[in-house]
Amino acid sequence: MYTRTKWLSALVAMLLIVAACGNDDEPISGDASGGDGDEELSGTVRVDGSSTVGPLSEVAAEMFMNATPGVRVDVAISGTSGGFQKFCSGENDMNNASRPIKDEEVELCDENGITVEGIRVSNDALALLVNNENPVECLTVEQATQIWDDGSTVDTWGDIDGLDIPADMAGEALTLYGPGTDSGTFDFFTEEINGESGRIRNDYVDIGEDDAAAVTAVQGDVYAMGYVPYSYFQEAGDSVKPLQIDGGEGCVEATIENVANGSYTPLGRPLFTYANNQAIQRPEVLAFMEFHIEEAEDIAVTAGYVPLTEDQKAEELAKIQALLGN
Repeated sequence: MYTRTKWLSALVAMLLIVAACGNDDEPISGDASGGDGDEELSGTVRVDGSSTVGPLSEVAAEMFMNATPGVRVDVAISGTSGGFQKFCSGENDMNNASRPIKDEEVELCDENGITVEGIRVSNDALALLVNNENPVECLTVEQATQIWDDGSTVDTWGDIDGLDIPADMAGEALTLYGPGTDSGTFDFFTEEINGESGRIRNDYVDIGEDDAAAVTAVQGDVYAMGYVPYSYFQEAGDSVKPLQIDGGEGCVEATIENVANGSYTPLGRPLFTYANNQAIQRPEVLAFMEFHIEEAEDIAVTAGYVPLTEDQKAEELAKIQALLGN
């Protein structure tokens, strides 16, 4: 069975072959020369960080290296926090992040003379997943908080206030799955649902950086719940059920349209790749960063993410130019 990374690599390879067969005279993308187009780019771009953003960057890297064979793009996954430690120490050129950079991380970058900018590369959403046989369709934010907050006394489905469930479900144990503390998804979810980054009950099953493990667990347990990023429940298809979320305006599904228009709240979010003012001066890093934004729609659709809007693309390209000093 393919891992997620192998599946994405195989899909990208197939798309590139189809594109090449369709028109031998056209490259897969536009100019990836970084600006002047007069010489072949070469070198290595080092990307690390978020397990959520990593698969997106893997697709971008495959496409970019096809268009620019002289450049190698290495994508590693150390988690958002672990990646920032390396990035702010100058070990990596770019850091993928599923949350904004923290003040202490900015301070570490400053200590090393590194100025950073968060470039939005995709839109995203978190979803609370349950088994397909679970009759629950929607949770309010207040109910989600009651379940996941530090000190929660929710042990069974019947302990959740105001939840309309069958009588025989009330006594069923609720097993919870979520990422570890190095994950930007963990930081985002706990802040939006529990009101403080890192605030959470201590008896959930920690899946580390393996978001797919939550999907697998929910598939096998009728009464389990986990939270994962958009691309993971999209890849899972009909094998799990993402719950609608009621942020005060009624139940809203985690669809591309609702994420893009901001109505899926509070669990809609941007995904970032952080660049720094030193690495981006290298033409191969600049070219990859610009390619990541210019080809954002194709990259996102291939990887199963929510694409940037045209206005968002223009805004992010302007940030890149500002980081260059232009």
